[in-house]
Amino acid sequence: MRLFVSEGAPGSLPVLAAARRAQGRAELLISTVGPEECVVPFLTQPKVPVLQLDNGNYLFSTSAICRYFFLLSGWEQDDLTNQWLEWEATELQPALSAALYYLVVQGKKGEDVLGPVRRALTHIDHSLSRRSCPFLAGETESLADIVLWGALYPLLQDPAYLPEELGALHSWFQTVSSQEPCQRAAETVLKQQGVLALRPYLQKQPQPSSLQGRAVSNEPEEEELATLSEEEIAMAVTAWEKGLGNLPPLRPLQNPVLPVAGERNVLITSALPYVNNVPHLGNIIGCVLSADVFARYSRLRQWNTLYLCGTDEYGTATETKAMEEGLTPQEICDKYHAIHADIYRWFNISFDIFGRTTTPQQTKITQDIFQRLFSRGFVLQDTVEQLRCEQCARFLADRFVEGVCPFCGYEEARGDQCDKCGKLINATELKKPQCKVCRSCPVVKSSQHLFLDLPKLEKRLEEWLENTLPGSDWTPNARFIIRSWLRDGLKPRCITRDLKWGTPVPLEGFEDKVFYVWFDATIGYLSITANYTDQWERWWKNPEQVSLYQFMAKDNVPFHGLVFPCSALGAEDNYTLVSHLIATEYLNYEDGKFSKSRGVGVFGDMAQDTGIPADIWRFYLLYIRPEGQDSAFSWTDMLLKNNSELLNNLGNFINRAGMFVSKFFGGYVPEMVLTSDDQRLLAHVTLELQHYHQLLEKVRIRDALRSILTISRHGNQYIQVNEPWKRIKGSEADRQRAGTVTGLAVNIAALLSVMLQPYMPTVSATIQAQLQLPPPACGILLTNFLCTLPAGHLIGTVSPLFQKLENDQIESLRQRFGGGQLEESLELKAKVSSKPAVGETVTATGPQQIQVLMDEVTKQGNIVRELKAQKADKNQVAAEVAKLLDLKKQLALAEGKPLETPKGKKKK
Repeated sequence: MRLFVSEGAPGSLPVLAAARRAQGRAELLISTVGPEECVVPFLTQPKVPVLQLDNGNYLFSTSAICRYFFLLSGWEQDDLTNQWLEWEATELQPALSAALYYLVVQGKKGEDVLGPVRRALTHIDHSLSRRSCPFLAGETESLADIVLWGALYPLLQDPAYLPEELGALHSWFQTVSSQEPCQRAAETVLKQQGVLALRPYLQKQPQPSSLQGRAVSNEPEEEELATLSEEEIAMAVTAWEKGLGNLPPLRPLQNPVLPVAGERNVLITSALPYVNNVPHLGNIIGCVLSADVFARYSRLRQWNTLYLCGTDEYGTATETKAMEEGLTPQEICDKYHAIHADIYRWFNISFDIFGRTTTPQQTKITQDIFQRLFSRGFVLQDTVEQLRCEQCARFLADRFVEGVCPFCGYEEARGDQCDKCGKLINATELKKPQCKVCRSCPVVKSSQHLFLDLPKLEKRLEEWLENTLPGSDWTPNARFIIRSWLRDGLKPRCITRDLKWGTPVPLEGFEDKVFYVWFDATIGYLSITANYTDQWERWWKNPEQVSLYQFMAKDNVPFHGLVFPCSALGAEDNYTLVSHLIATEYLNYEDGKFSKSRGVGVFGDMAQDTGIPADIWRFYLLYIRPEGQDSAFSWTDMLLKNNSELLNNLGNFINRAGMFVSKFFGGYVPEMVLTSDDQRLLAHVTLELQHYHQLLEKVRIRDALRSILTISRHGNQYIQVNEPWKRIKGSEADRQRAGTVTGLAVNIAALLSVMLQPYMPTVSATIQAQLQLPPPACGILLTNFLCTLPAGHLIGTVSPLFQKLENDQIESLRQRFGGGQLEESLELKAKVSSKPAVGETVTATGPQQIQVLMDEVTKQGNIVRELKAQKADKNQVAAEVAKLLDLKKQLALAEGKPLETPKGKKKK
């Protein structure tokens, strides 16, 4: 074999590092060639690195060459490594190429360089942190580590571009970089010139888009108009001209909604939120909001749709919450069910049913499934060692035991997992265990329990998956999670608990136990439907006619994709199983996680108090929906998206289109005489509309939202180029042209109002009211762009749809939801009703509060220094300096120090 590499070619880094795998396995000659040398005879452009195999074939993809070396060493492929390689090629490389180009070719610095890759770096960091492993795919180095290291090394070898807050990424990068093969590869390729060694290579690359890495930044892309055939244009014009007459009759409303033979019957569920937790924004986007978009879209397509959800109400957490609040478990459930319902009502979630699991139907259906499993030999009995609190007189669930981690010594490890080292723990393994309720020391006692015999059901599950997954819309993470469970081999799972609050176990000797919530919670979908209609089996025992879509965050995948299917398959009662399992990644809050106890992040009951309408929340959460990787809510980004995408793009276009009709044509849609350019625009809009349908049919909710914004941008450009406000003052031909442009623009606005309905239902209804869109056009969305506002149609009063979000408004909200330290700060200010006189001191607060403020001062100081170094706008610098001074003042108060008199400038 012969490996061709080139100095200054970034792809040479990982292949040289991986080449050590071939040592002793095959004879390898490494040749250094010039970047212009054509090594592969059948390629039209020079390409390095290249691996020429002994049989004369060539490999010229970096990851393919690295994979070949790893396979030579006996390495076995695994799904997680393959997922990382796919992500590196599709997500990381475009962003990284832009960052390196800006740094090396354009000489940019700081955030201009880091911006395009920040999300990608954060994704790697979060993945490493979550798995608590030193390497990307586990405890040992893999192909993924070498390929990603080689891609990142030119940038991250400069500490300025390796953010300190990404500790897991920092540790991983240093570990891989310190290995001898990687050090030698870096010396060979970069020749101690650092990233500047890549300049000749990068100068030959096309200039990247000004956008910071489309795949990872969520930024809108300037759409290039596709090339259209004459046939496509003619078809678009024909559909347009048919207008309202092309719309089918609206589906008649049913109550209850039941499957109809011969129609597409869509059953949609959101993962049942646990009743005593107030949902935060991540919970809302992961389950109910994503499902709501698809349910609304399904109804626009005239599919027979039932959307259900409800609160999951049984379990230990409910019992404990009831004790804390001095209520019964049922009273706690009643209280928090109402809170959940109010939150989802405010977010305009269009459930057909929002039920609960504490019902007789839940007991009846769960016990029936259990008895069918038991009678067929799929339930085992075994003895379990458990911790029992004698003072509370009950066995303790894992989450209600705390103690010292047996692995790392962390003193606040939970009974199921240590938050510090991440290792899974059995509660009985904890050192110095304590009951979290009363703080007494529990004792170990034996208890008989029932187990679902998953190994016995494994073959049935695999056969079902083989029939279900091909052609389905299971998300990649859901497929990966289920494959991982199957690869490790299924094990019996305990399905009972020593509790009082739950579904009773109908078996002699187990009368004092209830079903474990993960066994019966998914059965809640069935019981909630049964409380909606006594014909519930037409949905849930009808797999031939019903297509089941289930929405959840990825941590719920095993219960929906494995546990419930095994239970249903073992029950042998023709249950409807999930056709399309839609799982999101996690949504973080700013740079951390949501925490109700620490006051970090926006929770559902708080959003309505911000003064920001529900539809704006819906839009932004869907815009940043964590579809392929974790994403983060950012107040700054929310302001930017509202002001740019909604106010300046979508709102501006729809408002202008309507205002032109009102101002220039007395509120009546003018005659439209389409030119070839207008017909071409019809075809482009139709193409984007069809793309929107394709994406939503595949449940790519975030990407489909981009199609709406793209059509709006086309509309704005169309108005800007044709200038109807000028033409209306010109000749007869000009006035006719102004009419055509205005009529076509207002019809695009009408189309957007319908496309927007799944995402922003209130805004959609407002647009339709302003345009007086005929009712049939409001409730159906076809795949073609129709003229729904014909000439002579009278529209209503047009007014702006969106309001600008201001910096001070957003900054106030950021501080308000920034954590418990803010509440302490507010309490401190309340105690000091007036500013202390110069030299006066106040009582110092605790060291934790002081440390938080010190960190904030340091962080804000860095922001000020970076702005000054970039010679930013003086007003912007002044605003950040004012924040810094305020933080310093808070710190002085917290430390009990006297406030210094502000130093003024000396008069000259």
